Amino acid sequence: MLESCHNAQERWGGVHLLIDRWLQERRELVSTFKGLIDLPEASPLERSQLQEFCGTLVDYFSAGHFAIYEQLVGEARAFGDDAAVELAESICPRLEALTEQALTFNDHCDQCDCADRAELRKRLNALGGLLHERFELEDCLIEVLHTAHSQEDTELA
Repeated sequence: MLESCHNAQERWGGVHLLIDRWLQERRELVSTFKGLIDLPEASPLERSQLQEFCGTLVDYFSAGHFAIYEQLVGEARAFGDDAAVELAESICPRLEALTEQALTFNDHCDQCDCADRAELRKRLNALGGLLHERFELEDCLIEVLHTAHSQEDTELA
């Protein structure tokens, strides 16, 4: 998962400052996630570690919904790219469903005492699959809704 984040950063890094910052937030999210997943069973889990991860998770998902997706769709509309707008409209409901599942995970973490490490690991593993799917969908949006238009803009210059 972390390798695909590096690839996305290399692929779209520098294309737009907002996307760059968001991809950096993704790397931080993956890093804190990996820190929780890789924690040995015998090691104590600090509540602050879980809270840090959940804060990063919510911030990342919020940035996607309230800044990035809107910007990408707006850019596609500005370029008159109806196919890209259609793609976004077909992908966004799944992204919203993934967001709901992540928020459910966050709510569970707010209420749990972290004592049941097996249950937490099970939930983290499930969340890892959701994050992977989300990153792939987001990369598709960036590719189709932003990168293509950046290339058009360069060709027009």
